[in-house]
Amino acid sequence: MKTILMVVLAMALMVFFTHAEAAETLNGAGATFPYPVYSAWAFDYNKITGVQLNYQSIGSGGGVRQITERTVHFGASDDPLRPEQLQKDRLLQFPAVIGGVVPVANLENVKPGELKLDPESLCKIFLGEIKFWDDPKITKINPGLKLSHSEITVVYRSDGAGTTAIFTHYLSETCPDWKSRVGEGKAVKFPVGIGGKGNEGVANYVKRTANAIGYVEFAYAKQNKLDYLQLKNRAGNFVEPGFESFEDAAETGDFDAKKDFYLWLTNAPGKGSWPIAGATFILLAKEKTDSNKNVVKFFDWAFKIGDNKAKELVYVPLPKSLKDKVRAYWKTNGLQ
Repeated sequence: MKTILMVVLAMALMVFFTHAEAAETLNGAGATFPYPVYSAWAFDYNKITGVQLNYQSIGSGGGVRQITERTVHFGASDDPLRPEQLQKDRLLQFPAVIGGVVPVANLENVKPGELKLDPESLCKIFLGEIKFWDDPKITKINPGLKLSHSEITVVYRSDGAGTTAIFTHYLSETCPDWKSRVGEGKAVKFPVGIGGKGNEGVANYVKRTANAIGYVEFAYAKQNKLDYLQLKNRAGNFVEPGFESFEDAAETGDFDAKKDFYLWLTNAPGKGSWPIAGATFILLAKEKTDSNKNVVKFFDWAFKIGDNKAKELVYVPLPKSLKDKVRAYWKTNGLQ
């Protein structure tokens, strides 16, 4: 009898500690873009609450796969899922932070932010139809710059990436030829150029290749002091990438909670909107109510406390109006 009681007690303690450990640990996986800010938030949150958040930076596709298979508490993706896919896989979705994609170039005697491109010229460069920097389509919108007759080297991401998904979505949205000939996605077949692995690979190629142009995430361009361009947005204004132009895109983007916030921020209508902005999203399994509430507590804390840390790391926090929409979405789904 004593042996049986000891076994029962041991099993009870095992169950208790298993539940306790589960309550104190949250596991997430997905997009590489927000990894630094999620890690920084998790570190501060752990100091305050004792809750540990483990986030695996495996890419958006991996994050979607793992939450669909229910092997993590939350997934993360820069490539938002359509409402019909969310319904099929019984998932919830909300934005967590704003980012975007910045074209960067290596041109002699051209300073950061001096070169201007419009959607047509950017598209034709990446299609290989504009081959030289002094092409009339470029010089027409840059009358004050002396652009040489130098051949353009295009640099693109060789690996599948949310960065490429955002960039090619923008090109498909603004350039019919790109949409019909190349299309959009995390990995596409670029008509011209050389491939670099990751943002670092693209940046390194652009840095050491005269007359090159590529695209990287905003935070990476800022931290590495790369020569960014101005782009003509939907409102017809040339804008620089930055906190204000990204926030403007988020403010004027029509995020709809009824559609689980499915939205691309590319080509946003705001007068000062950066045209290749994008949100990164969190995915939850609908039936995992208890763990979902713990995930929501973390992001609610981050929305309240984490803005300064996000800006330090060159990320753009959600505007207050969008945070309020997300909190209402949580309440509607019984998570707050």
